Amino acid sequence: MFTMLIVSVDATSNVLQQPVNILAKETVPDNASPFNAPQDAQYAITKDTESNIDSTTSYNLSDSRNKAAVDRLKQQAASLKEYAKINNYSTEYCFLVDMSIPSGKKRFFVYNMRKDSLEFSSLVAHGFGSYKQDCDDKLVFSNMPYSFKTSLGKYKIGSSYKGTYGLSYKLFGLDSTNSRAFERAIVLHSDFHVPETETFPRRIFQSAGCPTVTPSFLPILGSYIKSSKKPILMWIYN
Repeated sequence: MFTMLIVSVDATSNVLQQPVNILAKETVPDNASPFNAPQDAQYAITKDTESNIDSTTSYNLSDSRNKAAVDRLKQQAASLKEYAKINNYSTEYCFLVDMSIPSGKKRFFVYNMRKDSLEFSSLVAHGFGSYKQDCDDKLVFSNMPYSFKTSLGKYKIGSSYKGTYGLSYKLFGLDSTNSRAFERAIVLHSDFHVPETETFPRRIFQSAGCPTVTPSFLPILGSYIKSSKKPILMWIYN
């Protein structure tokens, strides 16, 4: 299976030369990805409902694997709600990212914890360092700088800013597996290379470690973030 990854050698080399301590001191972190996103992309997103969770998370491999993904989504939401209660985060909505689902299928979920229901879903890129050749979509993860790998764990979604890739949201890792997210300049942002529709069995664009969504999906996430009285949590799990 062939996946095209468009990388700017000059941009990547500049990222690799930047010391970690400089990134850690920046008040507005910037994404380390060598890819650029347009600011004027507009697309339509369809709202999900409880009745189509199965079709949203299905990736045509096996009924048992699909059921496991659906069950895991509900379990993660329930667990995160308890964590949010204890730590004073939003208990109404959360963002869940299931990295066990292939990248060509929807795996970024907006979940209503009060109603125990799915509201939106979309594609999301993982770090290109997480991909292993002939791995059958099983990824590897890391918290290390310059690994360009996705980090598993719970994230606090911070304030927005305008960076190299347009609207972005700061991310703060809350677990030992993602505690260096801010230092690594891991942020939530969009990129037009992430497709609007599912591509499975083809894999999609890969980021430099950031959870990167479509240009049309980020404003939807932003509406939840802005309207929430308490910080919203995102959990990337596998």
